[in-house]
Amino acid sequence: MKWRNLFILLCWFCWLPDLTAQTKDLKELKISVGDWPPYLSSDMKHNGVIAHLISDLLADEGYRVTFRFLPWPRAYASAAAGQFDATAVWMHKAEREADFHFSAPLLDEQFVFFHLKSMPFDWQTFDDLTGMNLGGGLEYSYGPGFDAFLETGKVNIERVSTDQQNFEKLLKERIALYPQEMNVGYAALRSQFSPEDQAKITHHPKPLLVNLSYLMLPKSLEGSPQLLERFNRRLQLYRESGRYQRYFDDLQQGKY
Repeated sequence: MKWRNLFILLCWFCWLPDLTAQTKDLKELKISVGDWPPYLSSDMKHNGVIAHLISDLLADEGYRVTFRFLPWPRAYASAAAGQFDATAVWMHKAEREADFHFSAPLLDEQFVFFHLKSMPFDWQTFDDLTGMNLGGGLEYSYGPGFDAFLETGKVNIERVSTDQQNFEKLLKERIALYPQEMNVGYAALRSQFSPEDQAKITHHPKPLLVNLSYLMLPKSLEGSPQLLERFNRRLQLYRESGRYQRYFDDLQQGKY
């Protein structure tokens, strides 16, 4: 009986699919990316939520993805030259259409105003912000509408280089508001501030900007249109099934 059971067990192991071999058989795709936690980061689980989503989407289409983290200008230029199969993630700009095909929208970004919970705050139009002191990023655009409002001089914006600096100024009440993409802002708070300081900060639910970002595939590569079609089809299936939203639910729960 013992030998019979051992024989059955060995047969079962022989029948199991070789997952390592299957992974090796997948066609490799190389994608250039910049560092943008929590969406893209070599220091995060799965390289961030957007990298995880892209990897799974393309794995379901028979591809194995390798990400290369580069400075953003180099990520763009090297992909445009055909050194990478795609680059992620980017806003749509008309001038980029000369170099790339754009996927269906991959990421819905929401820029919001962060503020202290101790400061009651509400707004409906930009004029409601008149006289307030804001933080901001160096050379950072918040969309044409808000950028134009900043040019009026109705608010003062103090620009610094990092999220950490802006949130420190917010905690010290040196600024009243800090506009930033919602998930990017909360990722910075979780990684750089104590739970006590995190608990002092919230955001207004009304977004000042809703922005879409895309995977871009180089026009210099012959296979890009076919890959784009497969990627878009799989992305739509993820959205329809609810699987797309689960990645961002996991992000909100701190699983990355």
